[in-house]
Amino acid sequence: MLVKALYQTLYMVSMSALISSICGMPLGIMLAITNDGSIAQNRTLNAILAFLVNTTRSVPFVILMVVMIPFTRFVTGSSIGTTAAIVPLSVAAVPFVARVVETSIREVDKGVIEAAQAMGASTLQVILKVLIPEALPAIIAGITLTAVNLIGYSAMAGAIGGGGLGHVAIRYGYQGFDMKVLAAIVVILVVLVQGTQLIGDLVIKKVTH
Repeated sequence: MLVKALYQTLYMVSMSALISSICGMPLGIMLAITNDGSIAQNRTLNAILAFLVNTTRSVPFVILMVVMIPFTRFVTGSSIGTTAAIVPLSVAAVPFVARVVETSIREVDKGVIEAAQAMGASTLQVILKVLIPEALPAIIAGITLTAVNLIGYSAMAGAIGGGGLGHVAIRYGYQGFDMKVLAAIVVILVVLVQGTQLIGDLVIKKVTH
């Protein structure tokens, strides 16, 4: 039972981390480059994107799961289950990734950007060859933090029909008054978080220059 629940949690976390990274990175880049004084300053677009990100981040995850039930059912054909839980998990993580990417890019040395522009680099070339490579360690650190948060979110998702370790903890540990199950799940979650952080730190060391 625990092995199956662990697999479901890993599936939810890995897929939602991947989807949120794919969607959140472009959003974060747009927030960074359209900010005041940046290479593609656009106050209107920046304000719209910031509003959308802040609005999504302000909704508690449990409420977000309930609000998104119709959309989740449209995308996956069901509002219950491990696959269905990936939808709200991804949506909850996208604005977090976006803000992490935005912050990482805004911390890149402006002198490096100006040097690239002086050599005739286009906006796209500055983004792909300067901003992303320079900010990559910080971006990976942020995505690692996102994955750690998603482990906690997945436990909440399991409590309301998402499966995984959260479901086992509530059904067999809490409702079944089995402290051994609860203790085992806590240990597994701690190991997952530590393992995720370790992998993230190793990747950061590889890409740091």
